[in-house]
Parts: sequence; C-alpha cells; structure tokens
Amino acid sequence: MMPSGAQPRAVVPPTGSISIAEKVVAKLASRAVLEMPDAAAAARRALGRTTPRASARVEGDVAVIDLEIGVRWPASVPQVTAAVRRHVRERLTSLTGLTIAEVRIVVTDLATGFPPSRVR
Repeated sequence: MMPSGAQPRAVVPPTGSISIAEKVVAKLASRAVLEMPDAAAAARRALGRTTPRASARVEGDVAVIDLEIGVRWPASVPQVTAAVRRHVRERLTSLTGLTIAEVRIVVTDLATGFPPSRVR
C-alpha cells in the first residue's frame, strides 16, 4: 500500500543493448589463451601465426568457443587444456558478460620452442 499522495515509480526501460561480434569474442578468447603459461599458438606455419586460432558462435548471451592451441612439452596436455578451458570461460565472462556454454579445444602442436607467456 502506497502512502497517501505518493506517485507510483515509473519503470524505466533499458535504453539499448550491447551486441558483441563473434569475431571480437574469438579474438578475446585467443588472447586469453596467451595468458596461460604452457599454452600458446600452434607452431608457426606459412602464415606466421602468433596467436591461437579461435572462433566463436554467439546466440543471445550464450557463446561456444573453438580453439586450436599448442602445448609446451613436457606439460600435461589434459591439465593444460583444462586450465585453458577454465581461464577462457572466466575471462570471457568477465570481459563480455556472456555465458560460455562450451570451450572446445584441439591441440594441434606439442612444442619445446615457443616463448613463455607474455602476461604474468
């Protein structure tokens, strides 16, 4: 019950929405991989790739991420991929507000020669 003479509060609708392109989500995911110590881009081939290959599918506020990464030898591939999956999910959620439904990882390279992570 409202006090006498009080006016009901107006409900203010949202003034707009934010849409994040799949390409941007994929780039953020790729950069998040580089924050992990034993994960990086797959070996450089003809294109000289320096970031992991990533793609994203976004529907509404839910995203699915696909990654191709390299793992430093002799790190445990299951442990590195689990850590990458967890980190990418947390990082993208904090940066974009999206719910990350799945992070699929393909390890395409096992290497001894890639430099350590740039982020510490």
